[in-house]
Amino acid sequence: MARFLIKRLGQAVLVILAVGLLSFLMVRTVGDPVQSMVREDATVAERAALRARLGLDDPVPIQFAKYLGRAMQGDFGISYRNQRPVAEMIVERLPATLELVLVATVLALAIGIPLGVITAIRPRGPLANGVQAVSLVGVSTPTFVTGILLILLFAVTLRWLPSFGRGETVELGWWSTGFLTLSGWRALLLPSLTLALFQMTLIMRLVRAEMIEILQSDYIRFARARGLPQHDIHYRLALKNALMPVLTITGMQIGGLIAFAIVTETVFQWPGMGLLFIQAVQFADVPVMAAYLMFVGLVFVALNALVDVTYAVVDPRLRTGGAA
Repeated sequence: MARFLIKRLGQAVLVILAVGLLSFLMVRTVGDPVQSMVREDATVAERAALRARLGLDDPVPIQFAKYLGRAMQGDFGISYRNQRPVAEMIVERLPATLELVLVATVLALAIGIPLGVITAIRPRGPLANGVQAVSLVGVSTPTFVTGILLILLFAVTLRWLPSFGRGETVELGWWSTGFLTLSGWRALLLPSLTLALFQMTLIMRLVRAEMIEILQSDYIRFARARGLPQHDIHYRLALKNALMPVLTITGMQIGGLIAFAIVTETVFQWPGMGLLFIQAVQFADVPVMAAYLMFVGLVFVALNALVDVTYAVVDPRLRTGGAA
């Protein structure tokens, strides 16, 4: 087991280095940050001095090495736009994004799993066909269109929920939460539902496919022959075995929700990390962009490693490199 963990840890470190290098090289093509930091009438000497102070005159490998060295210490540099430490800005925006992702994940599981079970038990019923059709429309509609339609319906027409912002928040040390205020919950509903729609459809289809396959297996036929109640067969036997891939996909999708919350946060002006990244792109704020991409890469690598370790605990063959 220790050998397996060391191997996975080494792979994770290599992936993080690769993600850091790729993100650092990509953000260099966004633009010249000096142009957005100096005043319009700045002289050539002032521009050159600022470029030297930011270390932009150094060779690319040296810039990357310095960036990695600071990142390992939690120092991602100073924002070109806000002139503040990037780590401080990320810590301020992180609670908003994590709360949005948490609520979106809970909604996706709470709605997707029951719908998957219903459509699997009666796969050719009118309810199953209707849910399948609605899910196709929902998953095919771009996220920004879904968000705008929800704003039009619930914020503009019905005026039930706010269309932007996070509402009132409560400070708990360095963490700011909207879970403790009514306006925070009201502001959270629309963006979390928009973000959860794709994952909800994915979970529903996965549960449906797994349930249909399991319900046709031999041990389910044997349970029916013994006269077990249908409720026990569906929920104690079939659903329990169908949830393993669902939990795996859900764990992997959390990283995707954090990464792709950019569109949702932009539509709803949600003050999270995605909106911070969009603002950084507009102003060529390289340190913020690189830190965001490194953070997302770290989340994906950590979740992959956690899934690998979980599988190794469940299946001993993976620890010894046995056949799948």
